[in-house]
Amino acid sequence: MQLRTARIFVRDLPGASRFYEELLGLPLTSPRSEEGFRVFDAGPMSLVVEHVDADAPAEDQALIGRFTGLSFDVADVQSKYSELASLGVAFSGLPEQQAWGGILATLRDPAGNELQLVQQPLR
Repeated sequence: MQLRTARIFVRDLPGASRFYEELLGLPLTSPRSEEGFRVFDAGPMSLVVEHVDADAPAEDQALIGRFTGLSFDVADVQSKYSELASLGVAFSGLPEQQAWGGILATLRDPAGNELQLVQQPLR
């Protein structure tokens, strides 16, 4: 068994698509906006960004603007943080060294979904 896809939920699909493709640099592999989602190449996984209507039920609305638990591996968190921050990407704070040896920086997409950049510890 392998994890192959992660989903993030948004209200503004075109705005989210610009964020993930233009700012984060993830290649768009399936524009499927007419079906309410877009698929991005995120390395060994696909990232599906899915539209939630403003009048969708409360349980669907609750999927937007939360900590996703998704992390993007980067070689140098500080440099990626500086690059993305200069492009206007919102971060919740500066990159921080973790007790397990890695460095994390938490960012937010336009819908308020939180993702992390992670620099793995040297081995």
